[in-house]
Amino acid sequence: MTASLEAPCPPRRLFAAVEDLGRYPAWLSIVPKADPAPAAPGDAGPAWSVELRGRIGPLARSKRLRMVRTVHEAPGRVRFERRELDGRRHAAWVLEARVAADGAVSRLEMDLHYGGSFGGSVLERLLSEEIDQGRSRLLAHLAAVDPA
Repeated sequence: MTASLEAPCPPRRLFAAVEDLGRYPAWLSIVPKADPAPAAPGDAGPAWSVELRGRIGPLARSKRLRMVRTVHEAPGRVRFERRELDGRRHAAWVLEARVAADGAVSRLEMDLHYGGSFGGSVLERLLSEEIDQGRSRLLAHLAAVDPA
């Protein structure tokens, strides 16, 4: 899935909201918790223990992932990838965000890739609804953090 947003702020400020998974619970409701996780050999950057939670009607699911920041090119690009430490194979989760100046605003593009088979269209619908709600929450969060 790919989503985009235009925000009336400099790229560095928008990038600050997406470069640290610990900030996502403030504006992305499917991420109620993202805590720093211990580093492991081979980690390219900091790691987080991320809880994902979603509900569609009576169906509710939650999942905990260990995510590592694998690319950090401030203030333009950041990438997080699932890196579990239990020795088992897990479905890929990859989140990449790109921020660029676009005239008087900054433009954010986020790509989420899930390599598993759970949910299919249900997961896609949940994410689509969350993206729509997350846009306004991120803009409100940016305004509250550093009012223009």
